[in-house]
Amino acid sequence: MYKLLRNILFRFDTEVVHHFSMTCLSLACKSPLLKKLIKSQFSYKHPSLEKEIFGLKFSNPVGLGAGFDKNALYLNELEALGFGFVEIGTVTPLPQAGNDQPRLFRLPKDKALINRMGFNNQGVDVIAERLAAWKNRLPSTDDRQPSINGKRLTVNRLIIGGNIGKNKVTPNEDAWKDYEICFNTLFDVVDYFVVNVSSPNTPGLRELQEKDALGKILTKLQDINQKKESPKPLLLKIAPDLTNEQLDEIVSLSLEVKLDGLVATNTTISRENLKTTSVEVASIGMGGLSGKPLQKRSTEVVAYLAKQLKGQIPIIASGGIFIGADAIEKLDTGATLIQVWTGFVYEGPGIAKSICKDILKN
Repeated sequence: MYKLLRNILFRFDTEVVHHFSMTCLSLACKSPLLKKLIKSQFSYKHPSLEKEIFGLKFSNPVGLGAGFDKNALYLNELEALGFGFVEIGTVTPLPQAGNDQPRLFRLPKDKALINRMGFNNQGVDVIAERLAAWKNRLPSTDDRQPSINGKRLTVNRLIIGGNIGKNKVTPNEDAWKDYEICFNTLFDVVDYFVVNVSSPNTPGLRELQEKDALGKILTKLQDINQKKESPKPLLLKIAPDLTNEQLDEIVSLSLEVKLDGLVATNTTISRENLKTTSVEVASIGMGGLSGKPLQKRSTEVVAYLAKQLKGQIPIIASGGIFIGADAIEKLDTGATLIQVWTGFVYEGPGIAKSICKDILKN
């Protein structure tokens, strides 16, 4: 059914279709009866799928990566589709429009996307207010939940991650200020944080992956975090284009500042081994490539990190996950949780349920 619908949707602009599809789902979920029907169709619960990671209890290990719901507009809908967690953002201190459209492109022959969105979002204040409203509509159960090492467990609800970045106009030497603003503003309304210094679509951002610049950002955030009564898990999202030497530096820094996890990986700037013609790829221009072409490299990065970390820090795997076998490969390689994005576009709303069922069978 979805393949037929996908063939129709793929005839239209990618970003327009994204907003149209989610608006339709949002309208359906406004009806409690329809939401219950959608949830029964697309959610899949089983005790064996639950995972306790960095003090949070995930109903299942399948999450939706940052960039899909930048402004926390669709949490109600994504919960109905059975995701165990959703990462909102990337969020910046000030609202920004992002890069000029078109900026999101499909490569159907490769089951891939190229995006150069440019951290388009409504700004941290608006998003924090929206997340507070979402949190307040849920039963307030946190205070009655058990804890692990002083961290309260969050049970039976959608886990929300806050992916944070810097504004395009902020110079790199002041980037830490943007991350600090986002961290402080979102602290009470997200369950964990992901520091994004690896998107290829903000000029100069990837330079912040260098050890000194990254160390400054992470150290400042951890200083703030550890002074809180209940610190939030702090993770780092990395690019797939790093060398092993650069990955070693990431591992060393992660242990030094006591990060709670790594997300591997963001999109790639590589255009190797694509089935789409070089002429068509060139006509699209710059941007991060995601989807099936990223699968092998992201798995290699997860495997390398897992080997170096020896289980000291959990890894969330992202990149080229479409079906259960893809997710199982990442989990077997050393990941603890997985995230989809491009796979959701190509496989449809049943992706979380399908992957969960395959993981349970494995």
